[in-house]
Amino acid sequence: METKIDLTPKQIVSELDQYIIGQNKAKRAVAVALRNRERRCKLPEEIRDEVAPKNILMIGPTGVGKTEIARRLAKLCNAPFLKVEATKYTEVGYVGRDVESMIRDLMAVGYKDVKAEMEDLLREKSVSVVEEKLLDLLLPGTSKKEKKNDANSEEFAVSRTTENAGDVIILGDSSVIPGDAKSDTNLSTREKFRAMLREGKLEDREVEINVHKTPNMPSMEIIAGGSLDDLQNSMQNLAGMLSGHRNKKKSVSIREARKILTEETLDSMVDVDKVSDIAKERVEQRGIIFIDEIDKIAVRGEAQGQSVSREGVQRDILPIVEGSNVNTKWGVINTTHILFIAAGAFSVAAPSDLIPELQGRFPLRVELESLHKEDFKRILKEPKNSLVMQYTALLGTEGVKLEFTEDAIDRMSEIAEEVNGKSENIGARRLHTIMEKVLDEISFDADEHNGETVTIDSSYVDSKLSDIARNQDLSRYIL
Repeated sequence: METKIDLTPKQIVSELDQYIIGQNKAKRAVAVALRNRERRCKLPEEIRDEVAPKNILMIGPTGVGKTEIARRLAKLCNAPFLKVEATKYTEVGYVGRDVESMIRDLMAVGYKDVKAEMEDLLREKSVSVVEEKLLDLLLPGTSKKEKKNDANSEEFAVSRTTENAGDVIILGDSSVIPGDAKSDTNLSTREKFRAMLREGKLEDREVEINVHKTPNMPSMEIIAGGSLDDLQNSMQNLAGMLSGHRNKKKSVSIREARKILTEETLDSMVDVDKVSDIAKERVEQRGIIFIDEIDKIAVRGEAQGQSVSREGVQRDILPIVEGSNVNTKWGVINTTHILFIAAGAFSVAAPSDLIPELQGRFPLRVELESLHKEDFKRILKEPKNSLVMQYTALLGTEGVKLEFTEDAIDRMSEIAEEVNGKSENIGARRLHTIMEKVLDEISFDADEHNGETVTIDSSYVDSKLSDIARNQDLSRYIL
């Protein structure tokens, strides 16, 4: 995997520009925060611990790019990254996930990433090992290890003729075969199969393989503070360990067997202690947690009913953001230098409705702007994953060529701005609704238009949307 961790803030913004239109303030804040992570890691050790991360609070309506910035950020930085929703957590004492589970989840992400990197380094070395295991499946009893074991176990079962003791081996009622000839035959056959295996001639041949299933030992923190699903999975794993059913025979093709054996071989080759140490270091020094929907746990006015739990979640999040030690099955994780990026629409509550201590832990605040017609036009055309490109590619698989004219893009952008203004403002997500409505008929009858070119212009857009857009009551439900 290409490492992009040394990108400058300008380069980070440039990378984000390929997928997210506008929101330059948010991009700059995120880019500087990422770069400061790298700057801090290069500081002398006595200064490094004094530099705390400057957590970011992104404020803006839904659909303007808050979550998309986080998603793209995850792909840009070679660091453990986790996106969570604040609404999934509850105060200690309530049924639900406790806030410390976000650190355990982040550590799981870091462990998985480091393990995958180590497996990539060992993959070339594992090829020859997997090849030998596949040959053992195809030709049981022909490997050197198996022949040696067989000779030891059958030492007293083998009888030799007194006349030619060194030349002939008699195994039970089997035919009399010269020992050296049998060995040469096995070796020759094995090499022939090896050649066929490397040429891909045996990929569809069925073999029977033992799949080793090692149940995960449930950790005490999951049993103590996890969700009901976590608890159920842990109990199932524990039941599997007690029952002892760890191996299962499966009949699979050589192609599938190679994947299974490669995973098992790499798993046995990786040093799990080293993986844990590296992952722990990365999580503590470079970890990033994106907390979405933080406005949903803000409390307005007097705390009553569910508000008590919401304020409790804020109090529980506070020590995690400030810096505390969290127990995980890979060791104790210190959260002092993990970067937290929180985001919320704050359409009902305001950032000032968060408890003051939590507000103070997010010193950098960035307000994302609402999207307008010109933004919608750029979103439809410019990003690498633009909607026009996506729908053109989708219908292209059925032989239908879509062509969008400039006036069609203008019209769709205008309707998106108009409907967002009159009803709920859902940002760029409105374009998805509009595109689906415009292309509904073509998508449904695509198989009947194979080889045709369909031009989408403003009159076509109006024919599909104008009546709905004018009827405000109807547009609230359809658009």
